[in-house]
Amino acid sequence: MNEQSIETTSDAGKANVARSRIRDYAEIFFVTVIVALLLKTFVIEAYRIPSGSMEDTLLIGDFLLVNKFIYGAQSPRYVPFTGIRLPHFRLPAFAAPRQGDVVVFEFPGNRFGERANNAMNYVKRCIATPGDTLEIIDKVVFVNGRRVPFPADAKFAGRHLYPRKYADERIYPRGSKFNEDNYGPITIPKAGATLHLDATSTQIWEDLIKREGHIVAYSSDGSVLIDGSPTTTYRVEKNCYFMMGDNRDNSLDSRFWGFVSDDQIIGKAMMVYWSWDESRTSGFMDRLASVRWQRIATIVR
Repeated sequence: MNEQSIETTSDAGKANVARSRIRDYAEIFFVTVIVALLLKTFVIEAYRIPSGSMEDTLLIGDFLLVNKFIYGAQSPRYVPFTGIRLPHFRLPAFAAPRQGDVVVFEFPGNRFGERANNAMNYVKRCIATPGDTLEIIDKVVFVNGRRVPFPADAKFAGRHLYPRKYADERIYPRGSKFNEDNYGPITIPKAGATLHLDATSTQIWEDLIKREGHIVAYSSDGSVLIDGSPTTTYRVEKNCYFMMGDNRDNSLDSRFWGFVSDDQIIGKAMMVYWSWDESRTSGFMDRLASVRWQRIATIVR
């Protein structure tokens, strides 16, 4: 009888130990998942380069680690795998994007103020910051009258040069008569700056005002209405940035769709943690042979 009791007690003890281990493993797994989600949301996230607009600084098939903390970590903007927006908050930033930073941001929409149906993130180089005056003369970029250094791995495609007299209708802002090789001068909007509006200037700034959540209309006498009220001025609400791809002749960027506001900034590109040639898809060994080992752990500059 005593031996049976001892045996039963021993089995119960083993069962308790097993349940305790399962509980410990579950807690470890749960905490690990929570920490990983917090790091992904607020500190560092991985992104893949899908296009050649940043060649040869970043290549198709590069995988990036992006510092989301430096510009102000924020909660998720969308329900995962959908375009459904979520209310979100942003923590204070340690720094603002500077000229030359390679930045990941939410696509602001096309030059008619239309946004993509789904969340889209772009990566480009910050060329000008709030309050700067930007001008491109025969492909050469000037900010505040000074020539901007050409990035070490940037390039041109070698196509012909669009002359200043050529007005490209694809270019932002509408009615500016700019083209991608001869652009500006234009001042990058800064929060608190006052824009003076009339029938001509409002057409240039209309997309910006709409993106800040306002309705722009015109009365029968030609005066400007914002949210139904006549006005001759508009106070900019958000700091804006001008972004360009390093593959200057093959990049759809701020020259085509306009400024990126500070609330659309996601983070700063830090490092290439993996890279391979995505055009090689005939099999595992072919894909393995396409790994660009020399690019792994490359710091993005």
